[in-house]
Amino acid sequence: MRRVVPWIGNVTLYGCLFAGGDFLHQCVAHRGSRDLDLKRTRNVGLVAFCFHGNFNYFWLRALESRFPGKSVGMIARKLVLDQSLASPLATSVFYTGVSALEGKEDIFEDWREKFFNTYKTGLMYWPFMQFLNFLLIPLYLRTVFMGCSAFLWAAFLCFSQQSGDGTVTTAVDWISSSEKRLMSSGTNEEK
Repeated sequence: MRRVVPWIGNVTLYGCLFAGGDFLHQCVAHRGSRDLDLKRTRNVGLVAFCFHGNFNYFWLRALESRFPGKSVGMIARKLVLDQSLASPLATSVFYTGVSALEGKEDIFEDWREKFFNTYKTGLMYWPFMQFLNFLLIPLYLRTVFMGCSAFLWAAFLCFSQQSGDGTVTTAVDWISSSEKRLMSSGTNEEK
C-alpha cells in the first residue's frame, strides 16, 4: 500500500496539471469569453493521466535504477536517454491520443504536421527542466516536478495542436497579437 500511494498521487497530480495547461491555453485564447471547451480539457487530462503520468513515473524510476546518482556522467546519460526516447514518445502520444479522443478521422495529421517542430522546441525546454529534476529533486517527487514543468508545456502543446505549428515563434507571435487585440479593444471601449 505504501508504494501505491506515491504512484497514484504522482500520476493524478500530473494529469491535473496537464489538464490545467489546456485550461490555461483556452483562457488565454478565449479572453473575455465563456467559450471554454471542457471536453477538450478532459481529453488532455485523460491522455496525461492514462499515459504521461504513468509513463513518467516508471521511466524516471528506471533511469535512476540504471544510472543512479547525481554525477555529471549519470545526469548526462539520463538526459540523453530522456530526450532521445521518452520525449519523442510522449509528444507522439499527446498528438495522437488527443486526436483520437476528439474523434478526428486522421489521428496522425497533427503528429505529421507538428511533431518535428514540437520536438525541437522541447529540446529548448526539457533538458534544462530534467537537469534540475535529476540534480535537485528526490526520486519520489520527480514525477510531480515534471508535472509542474509540464503545466506550461501542456499549454504550449494545446496551443500548437489547436492553432500553432509546434514552434516557439508562432506561440510568441500569437501571444503578442492577442495582447495587441486586447489593448486595442480596451482603447475602443474607452472612447
